[in-house]
Amino acid sequence: MTKVISVSLSPNTEKEDVLAAVSSVFQPWSWKRGLFIDRLERYFEHHFGFKKCISFNSGRSCLLSIFDAIDLKEGDEVIVQSYTCNAVINPILKMKAVPVYVDITSDLNIDTSKIAAKVTSRTKAIIAQHTFGMPCDIMEVKKVCENYGLIMIEDCAHAVGAMYDGKFCGAFGDFAFFSFGRDKVISSVYGGMLVVNNDKYLDKAVSFWERTPYPSSGWVFQQLLHPIITNLFVLPLYSSKIGKGILAYSLNYNILSKSVTNQENNGTLPDYFPLKMPNILAYLALKQVYKLERYNLWRKAVADYYKLELRNFKGLYFDPVSPLKRPIYMRFPLFVRNAEGLIEEMKKHHIYLHDGWRDSPIVPAKTDKQKMMYSNGICPTSEIICNQIVCLPTSIRLSKQDMKRVAALVKEYLETKNTNSQD
Repeated sequence: MTKVISVSLSPNTEKEDVLAAVSSVFQPWSWKRGLFIDRLERYFEHHFGFKKCISFNSGRSCLLSIFDAIDLKEGDEVIVQSYTCNAVINPILKMKAVPVYVDITSDLNIDTSKIAAKVTSRTKAIIAQHTFGMPCDIMEVKKVCENYGLIMIEDCAHAVGAMYDGKFCGAFGDFAFFSFGRDKVISSVYGGMLVVNNDKYLDKAVSFWERTPYPSSGWVFQQLLHPIITNLFVLPLYSSKIGKGILAYSLNYNILSKSVTNQENNGTLPDYFPLKMPNILAYLALKQVYKLERYNLWRKAVADYYKLELRNFKGLYFDPVSPLKRPIYMRFPLFVRNAEGLIEEMKKHHIYLHDGWRDSPIVPAKTDKQKMMYSNGICPTSEIICNQIVCLPTSIRLSKQDMKRVAALVKEYLETKNTNSQD
């Protein structure tokens, strides 16, 4: 049976991670409180050099903690980039604040030249996103924040281990947050880490964590099932209809959690945000964070191979030109004129590239943009790119043979369809 390659279906999970999830199912006494929470937080502080780290069950919960700490009020404005996930926007809406969108450049990050024009007397903060682990021009964002007295929040959901000017992403803002979602750099299915670099806000952030409850045992159990069902049943059978059916059934009947719910697509956060990060998911995250260097070295090697193989095609990918940036390539983004055609062609070879980060400037595509306070036409570059982007896999599950197969099929498609002109 042909091996299934997927950008988003449990891309980091190795055999030992599945076994850890299986054993954890039978240890309910360790699910909520425990030593792994503290170990994960201290690891982020010591390894990355952050001042204070506090774990939550998601990046969304981290954002809610940040907004509580800065006393974000109704009508306050938060500047965000337009090519982003509704998981960033919904916490703003929950606080009855206003997201203000700024367009992106070809690096998929905020266009820093356009930020100042969006600042008003109501602007409270800027969220600087490092999309797919490619650092944004963070010092330019910092200058704007300093000039206007704004709070800087780094969105490092895709950027565990990415660096700018010799410092890890997450070290520049007043706050930063990381995500350990099922398709992120490291994964515990759900999980997030709040970074507090400004001592002014530390007490309020700690107080918010203390007031936040742990998830229910049922919710924790649901997350533990994800690596087990996905890796033992879904992926091995995904090239047939059986695997797809198991996944659809598990999601529709709430056996597995969805990464983004229909409720969120319509502008409302579910009631399991905010919650603390449970001990057993911190255990799963720790097992992966200890492998982070290997993961990111491999991602860089895969990205370099794609660049080499696709070097003769114009405008196909963005290559960071700044020597200050060290991206980690959680995904390898391509800009293809007939992106949907490439995605459909790759499906024929059991390679699934639709990861949700396309078809809309606020992803996933089912997001109600009006509920997100986004109007068509305000960020034209983002709207063009979201229809041209295709992300190639870079994860640890990708073997050298898989990498070569993906690159060869993409190259063949581009040559046959003449989708992007050659040099």
